[in-house]
Amino acid sequence: MDFKPTPLKRVSPVPADIDIAQASDLKPIAVIAEELGLKPEEIEFYGPYKAKVRLEVLARLANVPDGKYIDVTAITPTPLGEGKTTTTVGLSQALGAHRGFRTITCIRQPSQGPTFGIKGGAAGGGYSQVIPMEDFNLHLTGDIHAITAANNLLAAAIDVRMLHESEATDEQLFNRLLPANKQGVRTFPRGMQARLKKLGITKTNPDDLTPEERKRLCRLDIDPDTITWRRVLDTSDRFLRGITVGTGPEETGHERSTGFDITVASEIMAVLALTTSLADMRERLGKMVIGLSKSGEAITADDLGAAGALTVLMRDAIKPNLMQTLEGTPVFVHAGPFANIAHGNSSIIADKIALKLADYVVTESGFGADMGMEKFMDIKCRTSGLVPSVVVLVATVRALKMHGGGPKVVAGKPLDAAYTSENLELLRAGLGNMEHHIQTARKYGIPVVVAVNTFATDTEAELQLIKAAAVAAGAEAACICRHWALGGEGALELADEVVKASNKPSSFRFLYPLEATIKEKIETIAREVYGADGVDYSPEAEEQIAAYTRLGFDKLPICMAKTHLSLSHDPSLKGVPTGFRIPVREVRASVGAGFLYPLCGKMSTMPGLPTRPAFYDVDLDLETGQVTGLF
Repeated sequence: MDFKPTPLKRVSPVPADIDIAQASDLKPIAVIAEELGLKPEEIEFYGPYKAKVRLEVLARLANVPDGKYIDVTAITPTPLGEGKTTTTVGLSQALGAHRGFRTITCIRQPSQGPTFGIKGGAAGGGYSQVIPMEDFNLHLTGDIHAITAANNLLAAAIDVRMLHESEATDEQLFNRLLPANKQGVRTFPRGMQARLKKLGITKTNPDDLTPEERKRLCRLDIDPDTITWRRVLDTSDRFLRGITVGTGPEETGHERSTGFDITVASEIMAVLALTTSLADMRERLGKMVIGLSKSGEAITADDLGAAGALTVLMRDAIKPNLMQTLEGTPVFVHAGPFANIAHGNSSIIADKIALKLADYVVTESGFGADMGMEKFMDIKCRTSGLVPSVVVLVATVRALKMHGGGPKVVAGKPLDAAYTSENLELLRAGLGNMEHHIQTARKYGIPVVVAVNTFATDTEAELQLIKAAAVAAGAEAACICRHWALGGEGALELADEVVKASNKPSSFRFLYPLEATIKEKIETIAREVYGADGVDYSPEAEEQIAAYTRLGFDKLPICMAKTHLSLSHDPSLKGVPTGFRIPVREVRASVGAGFLYPLCGKMSTMPGLPTRPAFYDVDLDLETGQVTGLF
């Protein structure tokens, strides 16, 4: 079936995002799938306007050449965000609905944290949105809830295993974990197969095990001080950052300090985003390290016998979600890690399917090029084997003025007049941040196109100043974009420049080799991407790095967890800071996902709600059944 764009119902002034979305015409998702070339048996419907795509499509299209791969990133943003998702959608609409290319958008699923906190939803904005935006921002098909369930099952398994091991002798533990059936026969449960292999035990009858083999098989002897696995919740709840578990009457003596992360920071979310197949996901889930034994052995989900159950909980979540833009172009929505506390990119599986179906695949990396884009290149591309054709760098007048020394930008408060009136001197002072990000992207050998996302208060002189500076800094082109107000029509110049740049030769390269030491990789990122003078490690981080090196995890890539509001670790340092050092207070191992992640400065893996959260505006119209107040 030939693609037919959906005409926009544009009005001026531009209404609220949710009003635009609810007034739009929606194609049945079956039509979107048919236009893409998907077969009926390759999709699973979740109502009339969203569906999941089955992974079998990859086998059918294995010999089809890949399309062009476009990554959209940004300069260091204000707390308001600079319209990166809006630009991603607008570029896709321009390529697909106006220039006639088969185009698919691949973006992340939003967390309830920002949706009900400061930032609001993540469906784009104005006339460049993913719809239905209520479904997109609220639950979608339940993938994040599946991750929450799987993560917390593993957390429960850790604590209960330590409890039962403390109460039982070696023989009692063996009998409880491998009970005989009514016929008196014991068998090894599926959950023990991986640990048997790890220990090199080849006996098929549990009763043939020696006492020492029984002990090694059944007693994990987890050191509670080394546990890094935390519970998760997809709500910004600062009061769960630190908790004490084991305070019930039957758990006396097993109290332990731990805490909650937000669900999108779970390693299971990272596994979902970086996996390449169901079998690969099962293997990755099994490899997840939750801590060490008292003898220094890495303890995994497979050791706990939980990986099979985790895979069952995740078996539907691995399938990408199919939606559409306001102009009827297809969208894959899959995975949702934040880029400041995780790797910040949508799934490899969605990208791989999209590249077989489209001429252009436009994906998005979270926050600035120092955050999501660096991790896209050094983690996601390394895992997927995919090579981007172009980097699109989103810049705004207001963000560059902030980096030039403008007044503090606070979400929920009106912008200072400095941001809404022409000030070329202030803007010029902040251009260094954009120039730094262009140079960072070019270190990977990929062409860069700058998208200047406009606001109504921007002046022509300000926009032209940004364009000239971007090209002088090494961008292939810089385009003034008005997709928020005009949809794809407002991003046609950007689309044309992206097509040109995608046909230019490139020489993709990673920032560092995996063979480098953990510290060498951390310090390369700090120096080459952030511009730091060096890195300082806490005693705890030093111990963790030594342990991970001993355990053989030192060949994994690095996923830095730091603020997205500055190139440095300090959100108050704007522009292009110099003379700073990155403090690493802790290093965690996401072995299943396939990276180590250092926590820099005061970075928290559980956000908090502001004084005036976005949920104040969200309600349900009881007469029409429509959601109100989302943005």
